[in-house]
Amino acid sequence: MRTILHVDMNNFYASVECLYDPSLRGKPIAVAGDSQKRRGVVVAKSNEAKACGVKTGDLVWQARQKCPQLQIVPPHFSRYILYSERSRALYASYTDQVEPFSLDECWLDVTGSDYLYGSGKEIADEIRERVKKELGLTVSIGVSFNKVFAKLGSDLKKPDATTEIPYEAFRQIVWPLPVGDLLYVGPSTAATLARYGIRTIGELAKASPQALRRLLGSSGEMLWAYANGRDQAPVGHLEDKRELQSVGNSTTTPHDVLKESEARVVLYTLCESVAKRLREKGLRGSTVQISLRFASDMRTRVRQMPLQAPANDSQELFKAAFAMYQCLGGAGKAINNFGVCVTHLLPANQEQLSLFADRWGNARLEELESCLDGIRGRFGTQSVQRGVFLGAGELAQLRPRQTVPDPAEQA
Repeated sequence: MRTILHVDMNNFYASVECLYDPSLRGKPIAVAGDSQKRRGVVVAKSNEAKACGVKTGDLVWQARQKCPQLQIVPPHFSRYILYSERSRALYASYTDQVEPFSLDECWLDVTGSDYLYGSGKEIADEIRERVKKELGLTVSIGVSFNKVFAKLGSDLKKPDATTEIPYEAFRQIVWPLPVGDLLYVGPSTAATLARYGIRTIGELAKASPQALRRLLGSSGEMLWAYANGRDQAPVGHLEDKRELQSVGNSTTTPHDVLKESEARVVLYTLCESVAKRLREKGLRGSTVQISLRFASDMRTRVRQMPLQAPANDSQELFKAAFAMYQCLGGAGKAINNFGVCVTHLLPANQEQLSLFADRWGNARLEELESCLDGIRGRFGTQSVQRGVFLGAGELAQLRPRQTVPDPAEQA
């Protein structure tokens, strides 16, 4: 039986900001974008802000409505990366199997470390104390026999706690919990399962795997296995280099976008940014995905479309993105967040012929855009702009941020 830890740094971004400015401690703070602009989004918050109802993903103005005394702190990602690297170096003193899940979360396989450092719980408690003493931060740690339940354990008690989910007791501990607590069960999947009377992890575990496959596709059987404690995924190593799976950008707009002409500006901005990054990495993509967050209910709709041939020019990406915008009924609807992502990547020097794609036309577009990359790199990003940007006002000044789509929640 394996011994797996999942370490989750509590309120990571907000806690790091408090290290640099101790006067923030004990106050409701949120790490967010430009607080003077509507597109500022809360990416982290302190426990005091959480107690006021502030949530990650809130727009700044929404967060301030919930908590008028909220202090907004701009993000400093270099600081977060520094403390993330320090924490991983600390974890690596116990095992060479340390797999990052995000900047502030890691799995550790300490199965072979018990002779040196004690049981999984003892190792977890020692890590908590060391992180507190050496880094000035707190962590919550789940201890279990697989990655999924270790992750679940770290979520059960916060902050600064160790939670064990042993094999012999996982049904008593895990099965009564809401199905949405299970890894990769997002709100949309939980709502789908609820319509069929599956509201707890135990009910998911007792459901027919064949019925779940019909309902959710291959992920249905995967979630059934997770609920029954059958996750066998190994913990990776820090030095493992994962193949890039996608390249994406998103932006929250300074005002609700209703007109197609404005949506064109936003989508072109995103497609140009994504295409440039693909070219920089020497990649092309075969599938384009867009996400639109509608202001009416703050829900995000996602759609994806395969390309006739892999591409890394903004024109091809835009044509697919705009077609999906129309399919999702974006015209005339208030939208406050757009995202464009390209998946199914392959090296740009790998030729993949298509009977339908304009191979030579695409090559000319890529060559033209590569030239534009050089001009913009030398004279600034706005030195050469599309005509559609003229008169676009503040939308023409958007600066997209890099995003990675959540494969668990494609609804």
